[in-house]
Amino acid sequence: MIMYTVADDHMGENEIAQVIALVCGIIVILLMIMGLASADWLMAVGWRQGLFTHCIADGADTPLPFNVVAEPGCYSARDVGYIKAVAALCIVCLVADIAGTLLTWLGLKSKDHRNKHRCYRIAVICMLLALIALLIALIIYPVCFTGELNLGNRTVWEFGWAYGVGWGAAIFLFGAVILLWFDKESEEVYYKERKIVREDMTSGGNNAMIGHGIAGHHGTMRTGLQHA
Repeated sequence: MIMYTVADDHMGENEIAQVIALVCGIIVILLMIMGLASADWLMAVGWRQGLFTHCIADGADTPLPFNVVAEPGCYSARDVGYIKAVAALCIVCLVADIAGTLLTWLGLKSKDHRNKHRCYRIAVICMLLALIALLIALIIYPVCFTGELNLGNRTVWEFGWAYGVGWGAAIFLFGAVILLWFDKESEEVYYKERKIVREDMTSGGNNAMIGHGIAGHHGTMRTGLQHA
């Protein structure tokens, strides 16, 4: 006999949350790749600086920012600690988000409720790690840059679109974490409901068996008295 309960339908009702979290994770992957590949994190007249490259425009005024001596073109990023640290944190963010997005996808595909819960639980941890790493990177970059302003050789500096992309990725990551976190809480409620339903079904079945046993015993006693 197949028993259907309201608790068994709980998982399907909240699938939209995981789908949105998956989409957020994919968007973050694209944004982080764009940000890591760009040289437009920090900009001034004739100068663009990213996490792995810096570019000098044709006819840039000298002296160049940070006393760099080079011809126009793009070169490897300056050997500065905070740039390396931010790049490493952004890579950690990208890797952790890829892991979290993949686990979310596996959770959506899984038909086993326990495996689904396990995937979502690990996914929210991965995406939370990605969010923390990215926020640290986005805070470190401008704070440490202010310590170099006296070497900037430019009066006007601005953060480029790639830095803004980092904040966009942080917003999407925050949304994914919230969606998966609340789903984690609802999963725990689901398992509690499922356990209570099973216990009620088990106790109900046992009571029915006991009732049948008592009725059978009374029927036997009545039959024995009638024969007597």
